Amino acid sequence: MLTILGFAMIATFLVLIMLKKMSPIAALVLIPALFCVFVGKGAKLGDYVIDGVTGLAPTAAMLMFAIVYFGVMIDVGLFDPVVRGILKFCKADPLRIVVGTAILAGIVSLDGDGSTTFMITVSAMYPLYKRLKMSLVVMTGVAAMANGVMNTLPWGGPTARAATALKLDAGDIFVPMIPALAMGLLFVFALAYVLGRRERKRLGVLTLDEVLVEENETVLVGAGSGTAARPAAGSGTGIADAAGSGSGTGLPGDEHADEDFQGLDPNRPTLRPRLYWFNALLTVTLLTAMIMEWLPIPVLFLLGAALALTVNFPHMPDQKARIAAHAENVLNVSGMVFAAAVFTGVLQGTGMVDHMAKWLVGNIPDGMGPHMALVTGVLSIPLTYFMSNDGFYFGILPVLAEAGQAHGVPAVEIARASIIGQPLHMSSPLVPAVYVLVGMAKVEFGDHTRFVVKWAALTSLVVLGAGILFGII
Repeated sequence: MLTILGFAMIATFLVLIMLKKMSPIAALVLIPALFCVFVGKGAKLGDYVIDGVTGLAPTAAMLMFAIVYFGVMIDVGLFDPVVRGILKFCKADPLRIVVGTAILAGIVSLDGDGSTTFMITVSAMYPLYKRLKMSLVVMTGVAAMANGVMNTLPWGGPTARAATALKLDAGDIFVPMIPALAMGLLFVFALAYVLGRRERKRLGVLTLDEVLVEENETVLVGAGSGTAARPAAGSGTGIADAAGSGSGTGLPGDEHADEDFQGLDPNRPTLRPRLYWFNALLTVTLLTAMIMEWLPIPVLFLLGAALALTVNFPHMPDQKARIAAHAENVLNVSGMVFAAAVFTGVLQGTGMVDHMAKWLVGNIPDGMGPHMALVTGVLSIPLTYFMSNDGFYFGILPVLAEAGQAHGVPAVEIARASIIGQPLHMSSPLVPAVYVLVGMAKVEFGDHTRFVVKWAALTSLVVLGAGILFGII
C-alpha cells in the first residue's frame, strides 16, 4: 500500500504543477500532508516536516547566502567580461545564443555547484532571450541539462556519494566514465544547435542596427538603451510560444525595458571596477575552499557574502539596498526549499521511499542479474528524479550493488552506472537549485518540466549507450 501511495503522491504532484492547477510551493506542502493522512500517520506529520526541514536547512542557508554573494558579484561587474564575450559570440543569432547558453553553463558548472551555474548563466543570457523574444524554457532546459552532465564531477556530489556508499575511490568511478560523459555533453551541444535552429526558424534571421563591443559596453545590454533587434525580411512573427519568454518586448520605448535590462546596465552605479581583482580573487578562493571542503559550504557563502558586502559597499544604506535588491530571489528559493522539505520528510518518514525502492529492486527479473550495471543505469534515470541523491545513493545503490555482486558484477560498474541519471535529476522538483534557475528566468516550473524531461532523459540514455559501447559499464 505504501508503494502505491508513494507513486500516487509523486504523480499527483507532477500532474498538478504541470497543468498549473497548483503552485509548486502549495503542491509541495499540501499534497504530502494529504497523503500522510491517507497513510494513517497524520499525527506524525509535524515530526516528519521538522525532520525534513532540519535536513534541508543547511541547503537553504547555502542558497540564501549564495544568491546574495553572486548577486553582489553580478552587481559589481565581476562577470561582465564573461557576458561581453558570450554576447559578442552570440550577437543576435538565436542559434548562437542557445549554443552559447550550453557552453556557458558547461564551463561554469566546473565549480560543482548548480545554483552558481544557474545564477551566472541566467544573468548573462536572460537579457538576450528577452530582447529577441526567444523561448525562456529553451534557456532553462539547455542550462539544466549541461549542468546535469557536469554534475557528475567528483566534487559535484553524486560521484562522491556513490564512492562513499560503496566504499570506492571517486577517481575509479569518474575517470573511466569521462568518454561516456563527454558524449552526453556533446549531445547537449548538438541538441542546443537543433533547438537554436528551431528558434531561428520561428523568429527569422535577426540582425542588429549596431553591435557594441567596446570595453564599457555590451551587446544588447543597457537599461532601456542601446539598439533594437529587428527581424530581417521574411522573418517570422516573433510571437513567443506558450512556453515562451513572457511579457515585455525589451525594445526601446517598452515600459518593461528598464526592468528587464537594469541588472546588466554597463553604467549601473553598483559597478566597482577598482575592486575587480579583489572580487575575482575572493570568488576563486571561495570556490577553491568549496572544492577542497575547507569549511561547510553554507559557512563559506555566509562568510563570502558578508565580506563582499562589507568591502564593496562599506556604507550601511548601500548594503541594505543590495540585500533588498536580491530579497525576492532569496525568499522564492528558500521558501521552495522548505516546502520541498515537507515533501521529502513525508516520503521518508512514512516509509514510502523504502517501500518503493524495495518494490523496484524486487521486480528485477533473475535473468537480469548479470546485467545489473545496465539495470542500475536505467533505474537511476527515474529514481534520481523522484528521490534525493542521498536517498538514492545511500538507500538504493547498496542494494543494487549487492545484487550485482551476487552475479559477478563489480561494484565499481554499478557505481558508474548510478551517475547516469544526473542530467534529468537536475530538473527534479526535489533539487533546490532548479528553483534558482526557473525563478531567475521567470519561467513556470511546470513549463520547464514539460519541456526538459524528455530531452534530459534522452541525454541520460545517450550517456548509458556510450558507456555500454565503450565497455565502461
